[in-house]
Amino acid sequence: MKFGTSYSYWSNVWDCDYSKVIHKVADIGFDMLEVGADHLHHMNEQELKKLRRDSQDRGVQLVANSGPAREHDLASADEAIRRDGIAFFQTVMANMKKIGSSKLIGAIYSFWPSDFVNVDKTAAWERSISSLKTLAKTAEELEVYISLEVLNRYETFILTDCAEAKEYCRQIGSPHINILLDTFHMNIEEDDTVAAIHLAGDMLGHFHVGEANRKLPGMGTSIPWDRIGKALKDIGYQKGVVMEPFMITGGEVGRDIKVWRDLSNGATQEQLTQYLRTSLEFLKEKFL
Repeated sequence: MKFGTSYSYWSNVWDCDYSKVIHKVADIGFDMLEVGADHLHHMNEQELKKLRRDSQDRGVQLVANSGPAREHDLASADEAIRRDGIAFFQTVMANMKKIGSSKLIGAIYSFWPSDFVNVDKTAAWERSISSLKTLAKTAEELEVYISLEVLNRYETFILTDCAEAKEYCRQIGSPHINILLDTFHMNIEEDDTVAAIHLAGDMLGHFHVGEANRKLPGMGTSIPWDRIGKALKDIGYQKGVVMEPFMITGGEVGRDIKVWRDLSNGATQEQLTQYLRTSLEFLKEKFL
């Protein structure tokens, strides 16, 4: 397994000095860093070259993570918006190729978080599956794999458990489209997190880890980490295991993720780094 974290961990804004963060995660011992797909979309050639160089110099694999904006909604009833969304992700994947990244993940099938104004699920599936069939062709050409994130009922109505995601991917019918499960969302939606991992099987393309309140793995006791680690071994999982913690209140991140109180115990940047190091040790003990 390759262990990673999200670029946004140390901040409460959706912005990043990637060079600085790459060095941080490499020093801690991570193999992987999730970067913003929207950032990649807007980077120029020089910025993309620097990101590739920094990541390769430190041996850190890059994964593009997207919580799509409304104007890139692949499930939209407006055909022009769907076309814009397809073009957006095609550009993202082209830029991923330039930085040596082969994994695009997130709730790509719609926009995030949903406003739940129109919840015609059947129609949303039909439109977004059609959009993703088009994107799958680009992914196959560029050797990119897309992992669709299963979210909870408060963030989407389209994919909220593993069984739905598996059927959704089956209807797309591309080996380059698979599933992302997240222990935070699974804790809300799945009857049994271990059974969901077994159900995903070889369709599990990426795995997010965090406590039930989005703290770092090991900071709580409600997630059955031993059983989850065994389930991943049972299905022969050898891909990304990425922490997606959100503990700092305020700013864009606190607003969007709904972090209404400080979950870090007033930690300094140095203490946040130590939390991350301790959590990585915890996960490796449970999963390897």
